[in-house]
Amino acid sequence: MSSLIVELENVSKVYRVGRDIEVQALNNVNLSIRRGEILVIMGPSGSGKSTLLNIMGTLDRPTSGRVLLDETDVTDLPERDLYDIRLRKIGFVFQFYNLISTLTAVENVMLPIVLLGALSEDDARKKAEELLRIVGLGDKLNARPTQLSGGQQQRVAIARALANDPPLVLMDEPTGNVDIVSEAVILKLLKTLNKYLGTTFVIVTHNPEVALIGDRIVYIRGGKLFEEKTIPKIDLKDVLDEAEIVRLQLEFLKREVLRLRRSRERGVIGREEYEELASRIRQRLERMRRVLREG
Repeated sequence: MSSLIVELENVSKVYRVGRDIEVQALNNVNLSIRRGEILVIMGPSGSGKSTLLNIMGTLDRPTSGRVLLDETDVTDLPERDLYDIRLRKIGFVFQFYNLISTLTAVENVMLPIVLLGALSEDDARKKAEELLRIVGLGDKLNARPTQLSGGQQQRVAIARALANDPPLVLMDEPTGNVDIVSEAVILKLLKTLNKYLGTTFVIVTHNPEVALIGDRIVYIRGGKLFEEKTIPKIDLKDVLDEAEIVRLQLEFLKREVLRLRRSRERGVIGREEYEELASRIRQRLERMRRVLREG
């Protein structure tokens, strides 16, 4: 397995405005993202941040250049294949949450699990409930978005992004509409998920405090990237109970193996898909055990 989860090779994006006007959003961008890192992308409005994120997430295509995601060249894939890749390999978290207002918190998290079709509806609900407990919302399972604060809605969105165990989570201004206390909780949550599960996060933000949780920062201006080498750190030690989050994660992953086994026995998923999903979970468990041993 390659150490890189995303590779952008000479990526440019040009938008046409009318017949005679062109806007170059990205200009010959080269970027490699390692598995398990937190990459922060910063830049002013109109610099190309969202375009870059959309191309990584296969929501947009480059005008030129190549995009590789988890060792697959996705540049020219048809939309039906990109839909499957987004469902299995990418989680999305947006500034305005993008929760479905008519669904409860648990139903919002269930949605991508049901769309994937690897679990029964009952197992999908149990998995969604466990994910919401991991993000600290075990008492809000049946609340609708209008009954939740901005910070709580964003944590539902994070749980939804993790629903199909994607190796990559893309976040567009994840703390842009939350208060400072909720911001600290979200940042601590991301650091813990990254540390113990090895989830790769790519975060677009204006917020310098968000940038401080990154392993690496790249700046974008005029569609070109510039990388920052030295990053100061932020102290989030006492914001959340990390041990409790880890305990919930371990229990969740063990039950996830059992849910997949039931799906395999019922013929919901084939042997090859079962082996792929189970292998991913075993890798996560081994990472958590290794991190715990190392202290």
